[in-house]
Amino acid sequence: MTASPVSDNPDDHDPQAPDREPQVRRPRRRRRRIIASTVLLVVAGALVGNTAMVNWQDADATGNSILPLEGGNIYVSQDGPRDAPALVLIHGLGASTSWWDPVVPMLASSYRVIRIDLLGHGRSAKPAGGGYAIPQQAHRVGQALDRLYVKHAILVGHSTGGYVASALAEQRGDMVTALALIDTGPRMDAFISGGPVGQLIDVPVVGQLLWRLRTDGIIRRGLSTAFAPGFTAPQQLVDDTRGMTYHALTATSHASDDYLTQRPLPDRLTPLGKPLLVIFGEQDQRWRSSSAASYRAVADARVELIPGVGHSPMLEDPPRTATLLLTFISSVLGGR
Repeated sequence: MTASPVSDNPDDHDPQAPDREPQVRRPRRRRRRIIASTVLLVVAGALVGNTAMVNWQDADATGNSILPLEGGNIYVSQDGPRDAPALVLIHGLGASTSWWDPVVPMLASSYRVIRIDLLGHGRSAKPAGGGYAIPQQAHRVGQALDRLYVKHAILVGHSTGGYVASALAEQRGDMVTALALIDTGPRMDAFISGGPVGQLIDVPVVGQLLWRLRTDGIIRRGLSTAFAPGFTAPQQLVDDTRGMTYHALTATSHASDDYLTQRPLPDRLTPLGKPLLVIFGEQDQRWRSSSAASYRAVADARVELIPGVGHSPMLEDPPRTATLLLTFISSVLGGR
């Protein structure tokens, strides 16, 4: 009798035939190994790709991000070419990265512009505890720059931001190439006044009550000393101040006073040997503009007074402020 062909139906196979079982199972086992190996390769590739994407996003010089740092998350905004020299802009008390908006387009055409919301300000964390001391704020800025792979940077600080920039230069001299300070008071006896609202805010109980009841009108009166008489603060600046907690506002203010009381700024900067640009508005209502001359004690410091401008030149006269910064930066980098 002629043997019938092997059926494709597993039910037709003879269970007593030992040679048929391996012929069916080996291909299946092989397929399983191939599928498992493929899945592992896909997962590994996804993990590597995700790591590369995170690293790229951290290093990218365009866009906004939140960096989780010790003490709280810090908001960072970046503009300009990623491979250009880094220029770090640090705002003052009650402000945020938005205070630099008018000058960023002029600066970002040639430099990697990095703006940071200090702890307690803007979109950064506002903890109820500590972390607001100037050296701590500076340390946090340094950490943020490390996360962004910035090894060298020119720092520009406005008012309180100038103290943070100076403290970072004290801590990380290898990172800070040069400093530009905008209406940053050199010593406490140069302080004029924070205005009636500023004085009341600092009074226990009264200040807390005033802060709870704050309206746009109250905030605008408080901000009026941040500009020359007649300048109207944009709504965004009002919103920046409103978004702060009472604790963050007063703790940062006291931290600035403590830092300056411990040692005048020219005395701190002199031993650092960093190129220095000082910009002051002649009509500054918070610090005597004549006190800018104190910075001449720092070797080769450049001091520029802008007429018709108050405490915030980058908002009141953006073209003039940007031009002074660009000229300074060009001279610093050209001499390296």
